[in-house]
Amino acid sequence: MAADRRLGCLSIFLFVALCASLFVNFVLMAAAFQRFAGVREIEPLPRFREILLQRGARGVTDKIVVITMRGLISSSLPGSVTDSMVDDMRAALQQARDDDRVKAIVLEIDSPGGEVTASDAIYSAVIKARARKPVVVYMDSLAASGGYYVSCGGKFLMANETTITGSIGVIIQTLNYEQLLNKVGLASVVFKSGKFKDMLNGARPITPEERELVQSFIMKTYDKFLGIVAKERNLPANLLRNTIADGRILSGRDAFENKLIDGLGELDDAFAKAKQLGNAPEAKVVKYGPPFSLSRFLRIFGQADSKIELQLPKQLIPQLETGRAYFLPSYYAP
Repeated sequence: MAADRRLGCLSIFLFVALCASLFVNFVLMAAAFQRFAGVREIEPLPRFREILLQRGARGVTDKIVVITMRGLISSSLPGSVTDSMVDDMRAALQQARDDDRVKAIVLEIDSPGGEVTASDAIYSAVIKARARKPVVVYMDSLAASGGYYVSCGGKFLMANETTITGSIGVIIQTLNYEQLLNKVGLASVVFKSGKFKDMLNGARPITPEERELVQSFIMKTYDKFLGIVAKERNLPANLLRNTIADGRILSGRDAFENKLIDGLGELDDAFAKAKQLGNAPEAKVVKYGPPFSLSRFLRIFGQADSKIELQLPKQLIPQLETGRAYFLPSYYAP
């Protein structure tokens, strides 16, 4: 009797396993057929997982979301979920914007700035989020140049007294190695379609026309930066231009006294402000993090090596590329 019962349970288990296997194979065959047929599904936006930072009141579903932006702002840096850190920021802001349970966003920034276009793209994403719900920007150790540019998209800007911020300006750099080539007996040979085509060629001196053209581009980009600061902070552009918007860095205290930010405090104070602006005093605070991925988990072990190396993150030593415009403090230009 007991043997028959065990045989019956085994038969049921094998039948369920067979059905599951058939279902999985059917799904895989359907996916393969779609690929061969040229049918492409619309990929869903990446979803960030929520990490609890502060518990809310029991039974309350309201949330304050913390989104962190750290390091150099660049479209060439890979993201943890998407192809780039810029797309990561846009996806995270959209997820928070579309979640009805999110009552406010805290954007935590610790960045020296970076590429002009990348900074502007994230700023635009912050503006879109601000149109739906309050965005409180908390500046950590560093929120300078492009970091401050992005910060201007927030509804309420907060920093620590010792935060480094400001550095409103634009920089392009190149190297001139003409004398080095002369010493080793090398010469650069260039064929170009127009006189400005090799404008930042380091093998020869820059011409007055080229200098004027590059400087004109710098000033037009600077004027856009200045205009955003003037509009968002409700400050006269000429006053900024003639005082603090000359590329200088400021402490959080100096930024507050010059009305570049709205308040001073710690990260917990930013949480409290977000709850106030979002009318959600009992909300929990969560932080967006990358979703768990088995492939990413296995990749960590796949990249493991017996050799242990200590390397500084590239974001700490940004190498400015010739011909790119950056919102960066001057001391970040090697």
